[in-house]
Amino acid sequence: MFKIQDVTGLDMAFGGDIKNLVPMYSEIPNEYKYGRTKWNRIVSDFFFNGAKNIKYKPKDGIDGKKAFAHIRAILASWDLKHEHKEAAAAYLMSQWFDDIQYEKDQ
Repeated sequence: MFKIQDVTGLDMAFGGDIKNLVPMYSEIPNEYKYGRTKWNRIVSDFFFNGAKNIKYKPKDGIDGKKAFAHIRAILASWDLKHEHKEAAAAYLMSQWFDDIQYEKDQ
């Protein structure tokens, strides 16, 4: 399992130290690269529409707040190609959360 990193408010707003926040693209399973999971849909909704009333259920032993902050820092980064950013965020969500519920912001 990929290690959750501590991120700051600035990281969540502008992207963090991306090389420590995402697995290498070659390490991400293909189903996340091709956008065929519920996690890819969630990432796409967050990225393109925004989300509100977010409720997440972290997996046992996962600090949900810390994991969600890590995901937000990935999505805010300008240092990755969008394909890598989406695949990495979706893959990590699948490792750290059982479910995420939300409303689209737009």
